[in-house]
Amino acid sequence: MIEVANLEKHYTVNEKEPGIAGSLRSFFSRKTKTVKAVDGVSFKIAAGEMVGFLGANGAGKTTTLKMLAGLLHPTAGTAKVAGFTPFERRSSFLKTITLVMGQKQQLLWDLPASDSFLVNQAIYEIPDLEYRATMKEFTELLDLDGILKKQVRKLSLGERMKCELAAALLHRPKVLFLDEPTIGLDVNMQVRIREFVAAYNQRFNATVILTSHYMADVTALCKRIIVVDKGHIIFDGDLSALIERSSPAKIVKLELSKVIPREILESYAPVKSLDGLFAELLVPRLETSKIAGRLLSELPVADVTIEDPDIEEIIGQLFQSQTVKS
Repeated sequence: MIEVANLEKHYTVNEKEPGIAGSLRSFFSRKTKTVKAVDGVSFKIAAGEMVGFLGANGAGKTTTLKMLAGLLHPTAGTAKVAGFTPFERRSSFLKTITLVMGQKQQLLWDLPASDSFLVNQAIYEIPDLEYRATMKEFTELLDLDGILKKQVRKLSLGERMKCELAAALLHRPKVLFLDEPTIGLDVNMQVRIREFVAAYNQRFNATVILTSHYMADVTALCKRIIVVDKGHIIFDGDLSALIERSSPAKIVKLELSKVIPREILESYAPVKSLDGLFAELLVPRLETSKIAGRLLSELPVADVTIEDPDIEEIIGQLFQSQTVKS
């Protein structure tokens, strides 16, 4: 569904020294530099696949999505989305994709969301029967009852984001580019948006590229992740494989019924943290069951949980390793 080969986007930016003197000098002799926002990116995404597109601020995520959505012309390389060349902006292509940006809005501020929906119906030439069926479905999935007739300016951030998603998906696109769709939302609303995206993916076999700084979004929706840093892909693969490769240990969290000295816990596995009756041990993955069994039988354990390390920590280590290499 999506094929990208050696995609690049370079910008020429002006540099100016501070102060009036710097302004005058730049007026007569302007200094420029080239910024490589995206630098030789290649990947393929199958129909129906949901992929997390991760990276720090300025890594090139949004620039890549904008090129795939046809908003930017690449400096070099090729991209195909559903068989179309994005920057040609053909109407049939635009009816196939959607781009949702959490920090941007398409709804008309002074009108109710329902009016913007009607505008989109006309733009995408959605038949009345299909429009009503889609609206009924989205109203149920997103709980839109009671908010569609309110002015957009009077909606809460969560209500507005639900309406933005509905408006963007009215034409039932096959490819979704979601750029920070849950930014600024509370935990409950984040869960609601994730559930809606998952349901849409299943019902329409939609291909989804998701960028988010909330790792819960990615872990809940995406099995595969692409990690970019300074315009380059530094990882492309299975999320669970990255966790296993980057972190050979699991975290065993213990709640004890009485205080146990640190040195006794260390005899089982390295101690990550110890605070009174609560302890965290770093246990080798292949020995997790064996060591957990010993802990339960030999120590006064009130409760135990076994977890993978936080994905944020693993991604941070990945970026750090790239910094050291460069």
